[in-house]
Amino acid sequence: MKTLFRVTLGLLAAAISIAACATSRAGYETAPYKVIRTDGAFEIRDYPELKLATTARDKDNSSFMRLFRYIDGGNLAQEKIAMTTPVFMVEGKMAFVVPEKHKAATPAPTSAEVMVDTLKARRVAVYRYSGSPSQDAEAQALAKLKAWLEQNKLTESAAAFNAYYDPPWTPAAMRRNEVLVPVTTGQ
Repeated sequence: MKTLFRVTLGLLAAAISIAACATSRAGYETAPYKVIRTDGAFEIRDYPELKLATTARDKDNSSFMRLFRYIDGGNLAQEKIAMTTPVFMVEGKMAFVVPEKHKAATPAPTSAEVMVDTLKARRVAVYRYSGSPSQDAEAQALAKLKAWLEQNKLTESAAAFNAYYDPPWTPAAMRRNEVLVPVTTGQ
């Protein structure tokens, strides 16, 4: 009887953990985009101009913490800024999307290592995958996306970048990751 109770309790705890992780993105503003075409795990999207808080991408967790301190009041307005999704890794930088509320008047960072930049409007091809972020996973996802681009006769117009939607405690199988490649418009 004790074994059945422990198993039931363990399954219940696992179910609650999975449910909590599944909703880990809930409540966060997400960078807006318009889906132009869907093909399984692949999409063509149009993104409007995005305002980003950026910092150099480090191998340790310091990039994230610099950006977190900025949105946690480490700005000249000493204002808290809501976390958004995804976290972009673009051009050697980690970037948080500035929420719509702060887009017109984005508080200036107090740290010289954090910048406020603009990502121009663009059309991108996207491949969505799960798993833990790693160089191997990113390379495999990019290879799949490039093969899909070639198969669909789409032309890259700029360097690929990555998007991550979930906190580190989300189980790898439940994470939403994407590789994005800007493509020429009219496709």
